[in-house]
Amino acid sequence: MMMSHIKIVRIPILPMYMVNAHLIVGPDGCILVDAGVPGSEHKIERALAKERLTFKDIKLIVVTHAHVDHAGSAAVLREKSGAPILAHEGDAKHFSRETPMTFCPTGWVSRLFIKTPFIFQPYVPFEADIQVTRQSVISLDRYGIPGKIRHTPGHTAGSISVELESNQALVGDLVASGILLGGLSEPHVRYVRLLKMTLTWLRVN
Repeated sequence: MMMSHIKIVRIPILPMYMVNAHLIVGPDGCILVDAGVPGSEHKIERALAKERLTFKDIKLIVVTHAHVDHAGSAAVLREKSGAPILAHEGDAKHFSRETPMTFCPTGWVSRLFIKTPFIFQPYVPFEADIQVTRQSVISLDRYGIPGKIRHTPGHTAGSISVELESNQALVGDLVASGILLGGLSEPHVRYVRLLKMTLTWLRVN
């Protein structure tokens, strides 16, 4: 399949694109990368509709890691779409809620954010239908997308990334801005403004 037939659609989950899911759309359906927070299925459904797709066009749900803003709606979306969930064994006990999720805030802004209830909200537990093991690489060809899934630990033990043949990659929070729970950042007024806007949005939604 030629990469010109592939489209990446960003789905904003929180304001200012601070949390996103993505659709990788091909001629025969699509792959969903990350599932957003609990309740994100409505935003994902609207994004699908804009592409003239429905939940049933999703061929695979890739969850890059177990934090609530990436895994929160995975179980619900699997039920609605019938698509299997692919995730890494390194986060399996977090997905099943057997073990509480852990966080590594890297700056004062992220330490402030982690004190909010948002990041600790529960989600419907699940087990991955397709489990990436150790350093295995999973081809996406069978789902109509030229690319692969690779284990990229760091943000969590089971973090994974999607690498496309176009040299594009979806890496979850492996490379993050530092506003929330990953990456590096220096204190900046813009980060504080974004954080305040997001916390306000969370309180009213």
